[in-house]
Amino acid sequence: MDLKNLRVNYTKGELDLSSVPHDPLVLFTQWMKEALSDPAIPEPYAMTLSTVSKKNRPSGRMVLLKEFSGKGFVFFTSYSSRKGLELIANPYASLLFFWPAHERQIRIEGKVRKTSRKISTEYFDSRPEGSRAAAIASAQSRPLTDKKNLISKYRSVLKSGITICPEDWGGFILIPDYYEFWQGGKDRLHDRIFFRKRGKIFKMGRLYP
Repeated sequence: MDLKNLRVNYTKGELDLSSVPHDPLVLFTQWMKEALSDPAIPEPYAMTLSTVSKKNRPSGRMVLLKEFSGKGFVFFTSYSSRKGLELIANPYASLLFFWPAHERQIRIEGKVRKTSRKISTEYFDSRPEGSRAAAIASAQSRPLTDKKNLISKYRSVLKSGITICPEDWGGFILIPDYYEFWQGGKDRLHDRIFFRKRGKIFKMGRLYP
């Protein structure tokens, strides 16, 4: 399929370095609030999480951001899944938010560590019962010969009424050392503003599109 002639011209805004907040978290929060308030963006907290294996093979998948603050960006998964194992072996990752309706993209890079067990269990217990049962029943990222086996185990967990957070399930927090904010521009003259951590502060600048 030839897609070379498909183009979108971006016209929704610009990023002026002189008016951008010096704290990247302030700008991220501003953009996230605008995305959350727009029904044209159904899940603005969905993000691409990219990891790298021991063999230097990258992989990406969509996950949901569950919390963010000055401490970092929190998401949850099975520690035995591919992403979980890769993050444990190589604790660096990147996050990507893309909001086409606003012609915006945010990249965040940094080091990753597990959240405390308390944070993991508190979040797990807050999830709907069906979601908890599914997490317990699923051997995430492992081969599944027949979905009936998964459904059977899921139903057994529900019937038991025991949905305790598994030991191999929990949160990760990414502590950012790099942000990049992208705003689409006319004729591909996009705006790219970056923040790179130097010591305890972020230095900002502009990149060619």
